[in-house]
Amino acid sequence: MLTESNSNPSNEFRTLQANRRPFQIPASSRLRQARETRGLDQEALAARSNVELSELRSIEAGTAEATLGTLWKLAVSLGVPFSEVLGADDNRVSVQRVAEAQVLRTDDGVLESRPLVTSGVCRWVETYALTLAPGGRHESDAHPRGTREIIVVVSGVLEVEIDGRVDALGPGDSITFLADLPHVYTNPGTAPGHYHDVIVYDR
Repeated sequence: MLTESNSNPSNEFRTLQANRRPFQIPASSRLRQARETRGLDQEALAARSNVELSELRSIEAGTAEATLGTLWKLAVSLGVPFSEVLGADDNRVSVQRVAEAQVLRTDDGVLESRPLVTSGVCRWVETYALTLAPGGRHESDAHPRGTREIIVVVSGVLEVEIDGRVDALGPGDSITFLADLPHVYTNPGTAPGHYHDVIVYDR
């Protein structure tokens, strides 16, 4: 889904970042379990996902933090929903407090993503609050085949580019698209853009 991009976050966006905790996998054994279930050793998954073997080993051992881009590459390479890599358990009733949510961000700080519901409670649907820095551009890798994505603009503006088509969105606008092609998010505005993102995986 996500690769890093180049931009200069505004002071407001840096303030938002300063108030967020770094992301750590809450149960690194889930990543290992997903890998072993698919008959892959660490070397094979590292090669398939283009993640350094030493980094993968550290993530599985729980001794290193993982970036949003790294986690996404691992999930795509394993062919599993992103939430499965996060390692949350399913529950009949699940409440997530905003202060307890783990925040994901790209290495350059341009894009920040916060789960709006507890990861794993609905394996095939994920919901996130996204914040994109002003002037920021984020290139997203293709999702697994058949995945759909729905983005609603909460505030600010957003441009979404898919297969050469660019759609400009404002507050209250939404876009739905097949996300199994590379796609690009751009915030052409002068303030951080805030969006809700729903990802629906094909079963």
